[in-house]
Amino acid sequence: MSNDLSNLDAALARYPRVALLEGKTPIQRLSRLSALPELNGCNLYVKRDDLTGLGGGGNKLRKLEFLLGEALAEGADTLVTWGGLQSNHARLTAAVAARQGLACELILVPSAVRTDDDFRHSGNLILDGLFGANIHRLPDGANPDVYAAELQDRLRQQGRNPFFMPLGGSSPRGSLGYAACALEILRQAMDLGLEFGQIIVPNGSSGTHSGLLAGTTLTRTSTLVTGYTVLGTAEQALAATVDKTRQVLQLLAPSAELDEGSVRVDGSQRGDAYGAPTDAMLEATRLLASHEGLLVDPVYGGKAFAGLLASVRRGDFPAGSNLLFVMTGGLPGIFAYRSAYA
Repeated sequence: MSNDLSNLDAALARYPRVALLEGKTPIQRLSRLSALPELNGCNLYVKRDDLTGLGGGGNKLRKLEFLLGEALAEGADTLVTWGGLQSNHARLTAAVAARQGLACELILVPSAVRTDDDFRHSGNLILDGLFGANIHRLPDGANPDVYAAELQDRLRQQGRNPFFMPLGGSSPRGSLGYAACALEILRQAMDLGLEFGQIIVPNGSSGTHSGLLAGTTLTRTSTLVTGYTVLGTAEQALAATVDKTRQVLQLLAPSAELDEGSVRVDGSQRGDAYGAPTDAMLEATRLLASHEGLLVDPVYGGKAFAGLLASVRRGDFPAGSNLLFVMTGGLPGIFAYRSAYA
């Protein structure tokens, strides 16, 4: 495998990248949870991508390393992106822009399921303003991509050079951040003397899942990647993940082929809609917090962790299995869901 890891390293090095993380994020065993009889002897581990430091941390920083590299290579002076009112990607884009001395334009769309004051004014939104971003709140029904194109035209007319990032920063270039994370995980596993049967992640805009899958495909590891969709239906998420993974592989190794059978997307935890709380999410986040002192957000991590718990409780994995859950951050979003937890 070492040659495969080195080859992926070399492929990633072809793309400009700005270091935003403070080294590797740790892998930790959930000792108290793993000891619960209901988990059938499985060993649960977490990859602490919530501990990435800058801007409150979170998985989007790995994508932003490559997106920022691309933006600076193009001479950009303004970062433009869009997301929901409580977008973690928007928050971290604003933080990265502040660190780099760039302007930041955030286009935020309202939620169809959350309209309370906590959601509309708390959490990530407070931090967006603290980081100095210019916030554009769109009305219901407005098309954020159309608005973004018009905004970029206005900025160019003012003599500025904007760089646009799609929802979640999940372009093929941004997804390279999680191909690099796959390398990091595999090397950490070797150092720990572990082999993970599965890596489990939330799947929203599909970039994190696709990057990890591209990385595991190119390194020919036996470790599987399972994504729990929180945004689209299982069918939509599967199609997006397949398409995006192929685009990432095209950047890294154009001759590589994706085995579609290796693309695992589970739709059981999405709930009624993106961002809608579920009983399973609430139980999973409380269980992790009360047994391990760790926090996952209600939109992404909470639902994916609920999916992992359900799978282990069903007996889907033999005793002794090592399972790695990627903690993607999003801590500020917890405060926007105060009423759900109450």
